[in-house]
Amino acid sequence: MKAPLPAIPFTQWQATFRDVFEQRLIEALDARLADMPPRLSDAVRYAVLDGGKRLRPMLVMLGYALTANPDISGALPDPTDEAFTAVWPAAIAIELIHGYSLVHDDLPAMDDDDLRRGKPTVHRAFDEATAILAGDVLQTLAFDLLLQEIPDHPVAASVQLAWTRLLARGSVDMVSGQQLDLNPSTTPSEQELGHMHGLKTGALLRSALLMGAAAGRSDITVHASLEAFIAPLGLAFQIQDDILDETGTVAQLGKTPGKDAAQAKSSYVTVLGLERARQRLTETIDVALAALVPLGNAADPLRACAHFVLTRNH
Repeated sequence: MKAPLPAIPFTQWQATFRDVFEQRLIEALDARLADMPPRLSDAVRYAVLDGGKRLRPMLVMLGYALTANPDISGALPDPTDEAFTAVWPAAIAIELIHGYSLVHDDLPAMDDDDLRRGKPTVHRAFDEATAILAGDVLQTLAFDLLLQEIPDHPVAASVQLAWTRLLARGSVDMVSGQQLDLNPSTTPSEQELGHMHGLKTGALLRSALLMGAAAGRSDITVHASLEAFIAPLGLAFQIQDDILDETGTVAQLGKTPGKDAAQAKSSYVTVLGLERARQRLTETIDVALAALVPLGNAADPLRACAHFVLTRNH
């Protein structure tokens, strides 16, 4: 792997990453949607192109960069580096699973949302049946991607197996968390809320980071640090989501704010109150950062990612 980029602001690196990722995503979809009915193909593209933070694929790349070259100085990796070619399928696959989950989560039978990423949700732009089928396609394509062969950039079968297991586990845990969110038995405690969101939100974030690490050379110590980092980071991401749902605007969020309160859903804000939720966010980020101490400067990109989670406004 060539030398990483010099240290730059994370938001600037994100913009570069998103541009490269978008092109890779388009290429992957073009190769797989050509023979599909046009309406369904259009719905799939609509669901996952031109929007999103792309946090999950970023975690795949950051996990791989750290473990493939643990002696790096801690600068952010260059997403145009050919050394990352082999892990793009994993990065794209995790985003396709995330995309499918959003399409289904927005359906009238679930959260019944009209906006996603600043535009009408898939079932509003197309229709309910097409939205369901688009989610089905995204889920299936994700696993197909993990098994593809890349000329000149072979991926070991053991890595593909690890990717498949991690993605499957993350997907099942996410769906389990969605079920808990749909049918809570009582008003949850903070611990019960954390368990639910550890599944619904945190599971795919965990899968993303560990899928990247699976393609590298992580030892038990590094793996333990990554596990200890990603669990609180996932909770912090959800806490900030809940805070933004309470305080954000449509222009900021690209979706309808205030949904939790309107639907009487439990969130960190409804359970803890706004100020305590903000305090809990900071505390949870501190726990995540403490887990990275054994990794030294090599974990600086993950520290920058945690700061993004803490400060994001969308």
